[in-house]
Amino acid sequence: MLDIVKQWVWYDWVLLFLRLITCFSLTVKIVEVGDHLTLPLWIVLLWEIMAFSVPWICLLLSYRYYLITEMLLFGGVCLYLTSLFPEANLTFLMPAFMIAANSAEKSYRWSAPITIILLPMLIVLFSHGIEAIQIISQVGIAYLMGFAFHLLIVNHRQNEIIRKQNSVLEQYLTQIERVTLLEERNRLSKDLHDTMGHSYTSIIMGLETLRPDVATQEGEQKLESLLQLARKSMEEVRGYLHQMESPQETLPLVHTLRQVAEEFQTHANVNVRFRAIGDEYPVAKQVKMTMFRCLQESMTNAVRHGQATDIVVSLHFEPQQTRLEVQDNGHGVENWKDGFGITAMKERAAHLQGRVSIYSERGEGTLVTCFVPRLVESVDETIRLLIVDDHSFIRESLRTILEGQRDLQVVGMAEDGAQALELCEELEPNLVLMDLEMPNMDGITATKRMKEKWPGIRVLVLSTFQDTEKAKEIMRSGADGYLLKSIESRELAETIRLVHRGGTMIAQDLFHKMLDAPVNEQEELHVVPNTSEKDKNHYGLTKREQEILQMLSKGMRYKTIASKLYLSDGTVRNYASALYDKLGVRNRDDAIQKAQEEGLL
Repeated sequence: MLDIVKQWVWYDWVLLFLRLITCFSLTVKIVEVGDHLTLPLWIVLLWEIMAFSVPWICLLLSYRYYLITEMLLFGGVCLYLTSLFPEANLTFLMPAFMIAANSAEKSYRWSAPITIILLPMLIVLFSHGIEAIQIISQVGIAYLMGFAFHLLIVNHRQNEIIRKQNSVLEQYLTQIERVTLLEERNRLSKDLHDTMGHSYTSIIMGLETLRPDVATQEGEQKLESLLQLARKSMEEVRGYLHQMESPQETLPLVHTLRQVAEEFQTHANVNVRFRAIGDEYPVAKQVKMTMFRCLQESMTNAVRHGQATDIVVSLHFEPQQTRLEVQDNGHGVENWKDGFGITAMKERAAHLQGRVSIYSERGEGTLVTCFVPRLVESVDETIRLLIVDDHSFIRESLRTILEGQRDLQVVGMAEDGAQALELCEELEPNLVLMDLEMPNMDGITATKRMKEKWPGIRVLVLSTFQDTEKAKEIMRSGADGYLLKSIESRELAETIRLVHRGGTMIAQDLFHKMLDAPVNEQEELHVVPNTSEKDKNHYGLTKREQEILQMLSKGMRYKTIASKLYLSDGTVRNYASALYDKLGVRNRDDAIQKAQEEGLL
């Protein structure tokens, strides 16, 4: 009860003060006329004290209990005193005011008639010399004044809610602006890296391959001069990229998330407790951004939708994963539905091979958990690599870069696809780094034959160019990833580990180019219903929706469908939602059953 009183505002104290004044004055008056009472004085005083305290205690628990006890106890005292002293009918004015002030929702429908009509009529019935119209009008005016006070309370509460929501929204917009700037900075730096940086890398590698063809001393000098110029320009580009990095990106994950939690606590006026568990280790920028957005979205939803007052944020650094938990004491939701922010949060985590889970129950608050796997070197496992590229300088450069990692071992190098197949038979590598354009046998043909004969070998394509058509073709041939040779060495090592563990990775810019391709080009890549099937489609399903329906009937999950169609998880979910709506069903199982009944499969 003390915790409830601590949350009181000015109008709660005003009502308590009025109640105390009424109780005190009534007690004094009862003592003065004690000789004329028909009941012992102590019984009447006890009755009057109960009429003051019991309804007030019930009001702290439920306003319905309050209304009933107020009418029975305080109304009973007024009825008893008025039967002895007709002028005591004025004592019922203050209870009428409080009943109106503390009524809520639809309780006016029954509290008003009882307070204004029924109880005054009983007072007139058990007393003498009181006119019904007079007491009803007096009580009615008191009730209306209480109702006006109630409207003032409601207005104050709504203003407080709006103020808090505005604070949360301002904090949310501030964080969104910060995230947008960070992502735009990252995008721009990646664009520079993948254009200028890639061009300089290609120039340097190409010039190195010309060394055997330059026989004269003058040619050697010119070549060396060009190489120095290219390397110097490359260093300048890298310098620009480092200058574009925000100081926020260089901070440790714990410091970043604690800062977000403290800022939210200050602006949203809620209690946020942050704790980090385990030994902190460095994480990639994408992981930091995902955790950042997950924390921000979870705290905002907790206050906006759950009306939470206390939030506990736990960041766990575990050997195999990084886990963020956000627990609030809000209202909770029985049937949780993902909004735009939650969907975006899940897509971010899925892109890193992680996931976001949400547990929410009515009255138990909400728990949001974000898991992101930790890509680390394993002391118990060594990944055997085969490098396939027709340029010896690139093969040797990749070998030097990768053998610097303790868990990566280059067991062989091939100059074309045919030699790669022979070495796979002999060396049994775990993963092959495959180039596309090679003499004798190109990377697409080699990948297809390799996957047919050794399906367990993972193939990661390293190409010089962002060729979407070649990328689509080799991914259909069974490749497990497609990257550009301009990728940083650390990211390359992490991607190799990710693909080795069963993941799939496509260069982000190339992936967006695939998505931006015209729909008719994308449709050519996948199975679409034939003409006879179109005739059966009287639900207005598009080719893409029919294709997704076919995949759903095979038991594929949204994430699997997204990877096969080069779409995002959210886009596939949108297609599925439209599909369910057209079929008039609510979920996957109903859609498959109806499609089978209608002959759509």
